[in-house]
Amino acid sequence: MLTLDHIAVAAEDLETGAAAVEAALGLPLQGGGQHAAMGTHNRLMGLGADYLEVIAIDPEGQAPAQPRWFDLDRFTGKTRATTWICRCDDLEAALAACPPGAGVPWSLARGDLRWRMAVPVDGILPFDGLFPALIQWEGVAHPAPRLTDVGAKLAALRLFSPQAEGLRAALAPLITDARVTVTQADAPRMEVVIATPKGEVVL
Repeated sequence: MLTLDHIAVAAEDLETGAAAVEAALGLPLQGGGQHAAMGTHNRLMGLGADYLEVIAIDPEGQAPAQPRWFDLDRFTGKTRATTWICRCDDLEAALAACPPGAGVPWSLARGDLRWRMAVPVDGILPFDGLFPALIQWEGVAHPAPRLTDVGAKLAALRLFSPQAEGLRAALAPLITDARVTVTQADAPRMEVVIATPKGEVVL
């Protein structure tokens, strides 16, 4: 089974994206770091047991030999939530239960954090990017407990898909989380509802 781990909010550049998220939520992000293998960098916000990352291509980084994770190479437009990431205990076993195209394992690091992640060879997760990315943390280190509690929590993750029935069927045996809903729609998109001290905000 999978457990929702964190939400990725993509941005054309990190400074602009971080400012947009902080303005929307009325809460500060914390420092993240660079992902050398992917040529990206991020900033973080704790959501209790979960967390949120604002992520963008690092202009000082090097591009990998394949498309970057979270389909960042094709990302344009306003800062928005694009990907949800679920953790598992056995990445290979989880991948075997996922639809084709969920990714191939990469070993990654940022500071003292170590993890393995399934990255699609074309950068695009199944169901137009609405299927979760898979992560397996190595060791006990995890970003969430290190982040300051700013009073934010993930209230809901809404997935809108032209393939809603298929997406529901693919997720059903893998994750049970009442916060996650799938709705039929003309175009794929995602809404993340964050509960803040000032009320709920949709990203």
